[in-house]
Amino acid sequence: MAVERMLMEKNDGVRLDRWLWSARFFKTRQNAADAVRSGRVLINEQRTKPAKTVRTGDKLQIRKAAFRYLIEVTVLTEKRVGPAIAASLYRESDESLQARRTLQEQMKAQRSSTRIQKGRPSKRDRRLIERLHGRGH
Repeated sequence: MAVERMLMEKNDGVRLDRWLWSARFFKTRQNAADAVRSGRVLINEQRTKPAKTVRTGDKLQIRKAAFRYLIEVTVLTEKRVGPAIAASLYRESDESLQARRTLQEQMKAQRSSTRIQKGRPSKRDRRLIERLHGRGH
């Protein structure tokens, strides 16, 4: 019952920044508002303001870092909800989901191939460094 009270079918809509925050796209409402103001969030392919009313059926494009989300709002809420419930507030397009997964895998592969050793060099590494600098035997 408590979940149904938090999730509401309102015809008058909810502020965009509040919905983005409650759907867990941004950690704070201020971050959501800043993203909307800077054009990283579009409603129906148009720039808008944080106070713009979002309604069910609206299509949102959200850019966060390198990732792009293309979603359709299915449920409105003004309260921040848990991650499992937040995922049910919208429907993400298949192309968007696939593109994000592909990019995630590419970034993971790139990160693992460029791993740099942290800390002090081992004895073997130190000898190689000395040899490179011409101080070794």
